[in-house]
Amino acid sequence: MHEGLLLLVVGAVLAASIVVALVAARTGLPVLVAFLGLGMLLGSDGPGGIEFDDAELARRVGIVGLILILYEGGLQTSWRRLREVAVPAALLSTVGVIVSTIVTAAAAYFLFGLTWLGAALVGAVVASTDAAAVFATLRFTHIRRRLARTLEAESGGNDPMAIALTLGLIAWIERPHAYGIDDLVLLVVRQIGLGLLVGVALGGVAMWVFAHIPDAIAAFTPVASIATAALGFGAADALGGSGFLAVYLVGLAVGSTPSRHRRQLVAFHEGLAFVAQVTLFIVLGLLVFPHDLPHVALRGLALAFLLMLVARPAAVWASTALSRFTHRERMLLGWAGLRGAVPIVLATFALSENVSDSETIFNAVFFVVVVSVIVQGTTLERVARMLGLVSPAPALPEAPLEVGPMSQLDLVEFAVADDHAVTGSKVSEVGLPRSALIAVIHRDGEAVPPRGSTSLCAGDRLFVLVPRKNRADLEDVFSRWRRRV
Repeated sequence: MHEGLLLLVVGAVLAASIVVALVAARTGLPVLVAFLGLGMLLGSDGPGGIEFDDAELARRVGIVGLILILYEGGLQTSWRRLREVAVPAALLSTVGVIVSTIVTAAAAYFLFGLTWLGAALVGAVVASTDAAAVFATLRFTHIRRRLARTLEAESGGNDPMAIALTLGLIAWIERPHAYGIDDLVLLVVRQIGLGLLVGVALGGVAMWVFAHIPDAIAAFTPVASIATAALGFGAADALGGSGFLAVYLVGLAVGSTPSRHRRQLVAFHEGLAFVAQVTLFIVLGLLVFPHDLPHVALRGLALAFLLMLVARPAAVWASTALSRFTHRERMLLGWAGLRGAVPIVLATFALSENVSDSETIFNAVFFVVVVSVIVQGTTLERVARMLGLVSPAPALPEAPLEVGPMSQLDLVEFAVADDHAVTGSKVSEVGLPRSALIAVIHRDGEAVPPRGSTSLCAGDRLFVLVPRKNRADLEDVFSRWRRRV
């Protein structure tokens, strides 16, 4: 294809994705499903007529997309906000994935008539929650902070476990007499262990680097960030570890680093992650052939609901048995196991390796993802409200100071909620524009003079002074602070 025509097609697809995202936002349709549908419309069975059946290319695109999404998810987070949920999130990411794999494998064995190894592969492919789906959903919900952070940390940490199980089971299926359970366990331990080691080591280096980037090369900060993500994934993968775990941990380290460039990085990677989601889901949609779906539709739907109503709740209860979660909180965690891009990308691993029944597996996973995003993604807030697990908005008292009408400054207030991204951060880390400053913090009926080491708490009311001409920049920062975590 000629370069000009290729760029025309790419531009048209990206423009169509913006229209699709707008329609999805106005109709309530999950944007991930909308992008997947756009890919199907562009495919050979749709009006687009694009012939695409390259599972290997789809796998490569999926891997790059997941790297960008996981890194952005880590960057938007802070270790300080995840410490309190690190243990339950780690158990959900390991024990939960194993339990979900076993329960789903039993269902797939009877529904699809697969071998036990093939059924186990289905279970591993759909075992992890999806970072893109979870991050996108939690940003628009009011779930209590501890639960939201548990889900966020789990979604970033359980992909490596599911990927390791998938790779091991594919190897076992291809070499049934030369591979066994001991090889599978060794692969999982090596992937997780080396991914953790590389992620922590490079994360420590990245924290130092990003804390000392001089203003003279500030424009190159996004380049350094992309390099960091690539090094994290590449180093871990080259050593035989989980690059996905490493890149999430490196992103978490960079996101936890106080830096004047944080705002620039967050904005850059938000846009990059959105492009990655668009590309990933459209390519995966191209790989779906609607004429192959009807013969697995009923069984695929049955598997999807068994995963939502049986396998995921069983995984949650097994993983949190020793954690301080109430029954209602466990019910919500069970319902919040959103599936998205990761299962479909893992299904392309089976397709690219020509595993037996790989097309059936791919089509079944398609139904699991679509049902999960539509049913669970659109009802999560409603279920949380029914269970009484949403955070109320804080009451706003009168302002403790005012700015005169002739002033060149605006006094802008911000109420810190329990589940805002800024909660728990220090004043020096919140990423205000250079022209703005927090004049006073209203806390528990008293005015608190802010210092760089002052931590922001739920219920705080911040009063920020900013030149009137820079008010829009401050509102952009406020929008980041309000994100649910």
